Amino acid sequence: MTAAPDSSAPSPTVGLLERLAAGPVICAEGYLFELERRGYLQAGAFVPKVVLDNPEQVSALHEEFVHSGSDVVEAFTYYAHREKLRLIGAEDLLEPMNRQALELARVVARRNGALLAGNVCNTNVYDPAAPATHDQVRSIFTEQIGWAVEAGADFIIAETISWAGEAQIALEVIQAAGLPSVIMLVAHKEPDMRDGGTVIEVCRTLADNGADVVGLNCARGPNTMLPLLAEVTAVVDVPVAALPVPYRTTPDEPTMQSLRDPVGEKLLPGIPFPTALDPFTCNRYEIAEFTRQASDLGARYLGICCGAGPHHIRAVAEALGRTPPASAYSPDMSKHAYFGTDPTLRQHNQTFTGQL
Repeated sequence: MTAAPDSSAPSPTVGLLERLAAGPVICAEGYLFELERRGYLQAGAFVPKVVLDNPEQVSALHEEFVHSGSDVVEAFTYYAHREKLRLIGAEDLLEPMNRQALELARVVARRNGALLAGNVCNTNVYDPAAPATHDQVRSIFTEQIGWAVEAGADFIIAETISWAGEAQIALEVIQAAGLPSVIMLVAHKEPDMRDGGTVIEVCRTLADNGADVVGLNCARGPNTMLPLLAEVTAVVDVPVAALPVPYRTTPDEPTMQSLRDPVGEKLLPGIPFPTALDPFTCNRYEIAEFTRQASDLGARYLGICCGAGPHHIRAVAEALGRTPPASAYSPDMSKHAYFGTDPTLRQHNQTFTGQL
């Protein structure tokens, strides 16, 4: 048996930009929703205390995503920032939470030869009319990115940002840290940033300002993200990121927050988002089709955001022609008692298939 790689191994010699030059890079996200479904994280606040309370669950999910084909292990520091912790009265956990999340991700990344990504996200603080909030945002990003640098991150993801100004601050802080940047904007009902300009225009500006990867993540599902991706890939000359949520959004309900379920909502205290989106979930074949279409448009940094499970990531990998370890268990119905094609199957079960 081959010994497992040392988890203290240095960063991969082939970094993010080199990998992107050679082909698509897959990044699994969705930690908030998946760990909430498993009973280790509270919906609403969505603060990732799980990295301290149940670190083994976070490590296991990192492993599952790599097993399914992710090239990146992203530290679970989404919403592990000062503003979110202030809301739950736990600012004393800020540094321990970030450092623990980074270490959990580092161990899995180095053991598997994957890239280690630091992560910052929407702060919910930025206000274009209040310059003091710009300083707050810069401080939030600076401390989180500083811890990621100390942990040996290979690059930094700034994601789910709906203010052009906040995205620019994230880019500047990442550039000051000397690491490659992936800047992902979120398109809400209207594909405009909250402080003006479309996501397409702002992606182009970020690319012109030196962002290494620009694109979209979260909120929109495959069907309503693809048209925007077509526009982004047409106007930038850097790799484009495409990480939708795995939900069946429509032109009338283009985001997961706008989805409405007339059947399920009879039992809900509010809207389906975020805990009753199950009826809208894309199957693995829809995710594979999105991946093919996004790749055909020119997107290079591919994955799935909130709501993703390992089977979705495997679908992304297989759609790109890859066979990750999880592909050893990809569906093969040929031996199924009722639906199979193996000639040795029991005929009395085969003839009963129509009665199932």
